[in-house]
Amino acid sequence: MNSLRIVAIAFIVSGVLALAYGGFSYTKDTTAVKLGPIELSVKEKETVNLPMWVGVGAIVVGGLLLVLGGKKQ
Repeated sequence: MNSLRIVAIAFIVSGVLALAYGGFSYTKDTTAVKLGPIELSVKEKETVNLPMWVGVGAIVVGGLLLVLGGKKQ
């Protein structure tokens, strides 16, 4: 299996996941207050929403890479 086919499959899988979940979240550590040796840190949960066109676009690009990338000139 060549590397172009692996990239195409990765695009398709990531597009399907983007459509299924619609986004992802992560936790970010920030320092709120620092008074001498005492430090107060806060964990913030951030959410990134992915539009539907991102998932569809990834699937289309992956499909085109699979179809057009395999043809030899």
